[in-house]
Amino acid sequence: MTLAADRWPTFVEPAAATATHRPGVVVVWRWELIKLAGQIRARAMATLCLLVPFLVVNAFLLQSAVPQDTLFGQWVHSSGFAVPLVILGFSGQWALPLMTAIVAGDIFSSEDHFGTWKTVLTRSRSRGEIFAGKLAAALTYTVAMLVVLTGASLLAGFAMGTQPLVGLSGQLVPAGHAEGLVLASWATQLAPLLGFCTLAVLLSVASRNSAIGMGAPVLIGLVMQLATLVNLPESVRAGLLATPFASWHGFWVQPYFYGPFREGLVTSAAWFAACTAAAWVVFRRRSIGAS
Repeated sequence: MTLAADRWPTFVEPAAATATHRPGVVVVWRWELIKLAGQIRARAMATLCLLVPFLVVNAFLLQSAVPQDTLFGQWVHSSGFAVPLVILGFSGQWALPLMTAIVAGDIFSSEDHFGTWKTVLTRSRSRGEIFAGKLAAALTYTVAMLVVLTGASLLAGFAMGTQPLVGLSGQLVPAGHAEGLVLASWATQLAPLLGFCTLAVLLSVASRNSAIGMGAPVLIGLVMQLATLVNLPESVRAGLLATPFASWHGFWVQPYFYGPFREGLVTSAAWFAACTAAAWVVFRRRSIGAS
């Protein structure tokens, strides 16, 4: 739910408060976060990130079968550290792009839907400040949801026990080390997730349609995931934004293999920069009253 034009802050500080005038980007970012806090879908996604891992664990506890077709699936009853890794494997395929697109894909196009751009862009903040503030709010939400999902997955796994976990090379990973590797594995998702965030922002700005802004990144992510299963040249696979989601696999072999992680950082940074730049160019050239 985007606030109507008359509920947008005027961004005009009282004369007495001139000395404490806040930077425009910070003001826009703060108000965008306030708006996000009132959105039903944003709050629903946060609730799902918090509860779904515990529902997954409950399903594992109620049945003896295990998801053997996934990495670490066969160990969910042997070690709780396998649970967040199973969730991570599924999340990278579609859940993480959806998690960020639900907000980033709507944060610009919602103004088109409600017809508030003419009012917003004629406030005392510049177009650049509005763009940066909205983008910063989308990135903040993305990081927050990843932290919530990571923490909930790890805590839910503790319900299955904290026994040592068998790694991908057959080595036994002690509990203390396994916990650190789980957190590191989830941390690898941040870079490609921020890339998908800026992709959703670009689609939101360019299409001016929230359905496209929210749905297209998920579809693109699924297509990229399917493309990684095809015998494509390695250079093409490395350039897909979905590829870095699997870079954590190298953390669980012996010896450790960090090549995919480093390549994923470069790929994610390239997508982030390209999508952000393209979104800004489109937004900067937009006519205020255009529909």
